[in-house]
Amino acid sequence: MIDRLTEIEARYEDLVRQMAAPELASDPGALQSLGREMARLEPMVVTLRAWRQVRDELEATRAMDSDPDEEVRALARDEAELLQLKDHALEAQLRSQLVARDPNDERDIILEVRAGAGGDEAALFAADLFRMYARYAERRRWRVELLSTSESAGGGIKEIIAEVTGVGAYSRLKYESGVHRVQRVPTTEASGRIHTSTATVSVLPKADDVELEIPEKDLRIDVYRSSGPGGQSVNTTDSAVRVTHLPTGMVVAIQDEKSQHKNKAKAMAILRARLLELEQARLAEERGDQRRSQIGSGDRAEKIRTYNFPDDRVTDHRVGLTVHNLPGLLEGDLDRIVEPLAEAAQAVQLAGLGADAHL
Repeated sequence: MIDRLTEIEARYEDLVRQMAAPELASDPGALQSLGREMARLEPMVVTLRAWRQVRDELEATRAMDSDPDEEVRALARDEAELLQLKDHALEAQLRSQLVARDPNDERDIILEVRAGAGGDEAALFAADLFRMYARYAERRRWRVELLSTSESAGGGIKEIIAEVTGVGAYSRLKYESGVHRVQRVPTTEASGRIHTSTATVSVLPKADDVELEIPEKDLRIDVYRSSGPGGQSVNTTDSAVRVTHLPTGMVVAIQDEKSQHKNKAKAMAILRARLLELEQARLAEERGDQRRSQIGSGDRAEKIRTYNFPDDRVTDHRVGLTVHNLPGLLEGDLDRIVEPLAEAAQAVQLAGLGADAHL
């Protein structure tokens, strides 16, 4: 644990030196990336240095226990007790800071919502979920920019992809990835029978251009004419863009904008986020990490939550949490679920440190 904290401090000092380099002023992308990492590490470094100081003071105070003056020894014992309390508090704070921070927490995100099983009802549920996230973003004053939308014939959404920009976007929404299930009576159901449908949510940390540079030779870019429902042309120019990442076979197609340049930029943002997730998953597997602790693997096939309309109940299956007032939740009152998930994740991580967590 000490070695890890020492490495963090050394990295922080290296970042301070890099940020002071004159040539960095002409590279705003690199400046932003380094600044984000520095802001993430700084609280831990501040706590570590305060803890070291308390430990030094405690050692000096304990050395006074051999002083021939009884009054001095009594004062030293009292001071040592106070310093011991500070020592324990700072140690606990360091453990918490060490495990609670995900390097992606301060990133913006690419949010993807797709209809699953259930036909038109699944598409309507996907639209409800996206609206819930948009309302939540509005409450937190985040910006939501649509990147791609595919609507269903019944007024729902087959797929919607958006960029969500704001402080803590990933840290608040990272546990939303997975399969969301809804149980309700569709408006088209005359007999009042409850249907079960699903939608899939994916929350990807957004990658900076400077951080994940993709060689041109790894890309195939096709342009074509945008099409609407039934395949009809929606504009007269080849503005739609399909980007294929050749090494992985990953494909992103965007046609929402009339500008080919804007469609390509959106497609590249989505591709970078997906490639970043792929690389981070590979590194985590190499290290034997349990990604996102035991609260959820982020697997898109994992059923994480059920929205039961007849009983006005939402259940998150990972932590056994049940809340009511489902309409309020869909209006963006999502902190009732986000907070318990974050607390459960931190508790699992702290427990995982075990006896080795003692500094």
